[in-house]
Amino acid sequence: MPAQSSQVPSSWNLETIRQQIVGLTSQVPLLNGQLHPYISLDNAASTPALQPVQRRVNEFLAWYSSVHRGTGFKSQLSTWAYEQARHIVLQFVGADPQHDTVIFGKNTTESLNQLAHRFRARDERVLTSVMEHHSNLLPWRADGDELLDYVAVTPDGRLDEEDLVRKLEQYNGHVKLVAVSGASNVTGYVPPIQRLAEIAHRFGALILVDGAQLAAHRPISMGAPGDPERIDFLALSAHKMYAPFGSGALIGARDFFAQGEPKMVGGGTIDIVTLERTVWTAPPERDEAGSPNVVGAVALAVAAATLQEIGWSFIVDHEQTLTTYALRRLHQVPGLHLLGGGDPERVADRLGVISFVLENTPHALVAAILAYEHGIGVRHGCFCAHPYMLRLLNVPPEEIARYQAGIERGDRSHIPGAVRASLGIYNTAAEVDILVEALTRIARGEYAGEYELDPITGDYTPLGYTVRFEEHFSFQ
Repeated sequence: MPAQSSQVPSSWNLETIRQQIVGLTSQVPLLNGQLHPYISLDNAASTPALQPVQRRVNEFLAWYSSVHRGTGFKSQLSTWAYEQARHIVLQFVGADPQHDTVIFGKNTTESLNQLAHRFRARDERVLTSVMEHHSNLLPWRADGDELLDYVAVTPDGRLDEEDLVRKLEQYNGHVKLVAVSGASNVTGYVPPIQRLAEIAHRFGALILVDGAQLAAHRPISMGAPGDPERIDFLALSAHKMYAPFGSGALIGARDFFAQGEPKMVGGGTIDIVTLERTVWTAPPERDEAGSPNVVGAVALAVAAATLQEIGWSFIVDHEQTLTTYALRRLHQVPGLHLLGGGDPERVADRLGVISFVLENTPHALVAAILAYEHGIGVRHGCFCAHPYMLRLLNVPPEEIARYQAGIERGDRSHIPGAVRASLGIYNTAAEVDILVEALTRIARGEYAGEYELDPITGDYTPLGYTVRFEEHFSFQ
């Protein structure tokens, strides 16, 4: 890659990190007609871009061309950059470059679908858990769930390790994969993935870690082949790692991906094709059909390298300190209830992903008021983790049936859910204070707008207020 820009800080701290966040100074319109600095507390969905990523992508675009088999200089340089990105990602997750490979794709969801295709093709039993995001649930049961079972969670939303062992014993060696989240996108809970790997291997199973929420917040070491605590497969997304350019990665043993047919087929996946026969190429190209997202791979690699340059000790310390502060402050909001436990002294095994409900105020209305009246971006709903959320909210089966019937009629007026505020490496205690002050006002009924519920979307919008997005961004 080209030499690093002098615009990148020589040392990192919270101030320099904030200076390197794209769009941090953006002003957003409020209901009162004023502009207000945007406070992003929706990092669990997508993070903003880092300026080092933006700058390096802009530098690379001058050399961008189609990769593999091109003889022109730009094609050769793009191919080199694309393959260098694989090496950087392997190093970022502590994988073995002699044993493992990186398959680039759109995101974690695509990666998990690719892996699930391999296991379904072999009719092998899989265990996942109730705490999973839909991306680590639905791919495993795409052809039915007769070969799928779910590990339970404890009342506070943590993975029930005793139930994991119980189910592995029950299936007596027939479970071939344990698929588990590296960090919950609802409660921020971080399971002990190395210990889970040892348990899975003890019973003859491999382990997949959905690292979408984990990768930008904690160091990951997949480990060496043969290590009982090795992570066999890992999936992650660039858009949750400060590189929102449409890339993700699936990392695992090269030999595994050399077996079976890929899920997506087409150009780049073959060595030779005749009208009678197809010979698949070697991994990782075998699973990268079509022209790859070279720019996205470069962006992911730069983001990974930048996170390592900032340093995990700083990232973890800052986020744990801020999470502790946020939990303490949120406990002061009248009628606010945290999901999955909110002990400020217990942050070592969780991220700053904080979901809560506010008594007597629908989650969608809370999120709307935060956005329209305070310039705060959060998320609301069930966060693509319906089974987990319904457990955490203690929704009885008969109510679930009523909600489901309503959704099937196109009515999302009363869907259960929560509000989620999620912290990044750049967020501050001052931003937490603004959130808490806003929530306190909402809890007291102190908000200016009259809000209308759209039953089709389940969202609230203030009556008589129109946003002209073209004043802030235009294609012209």
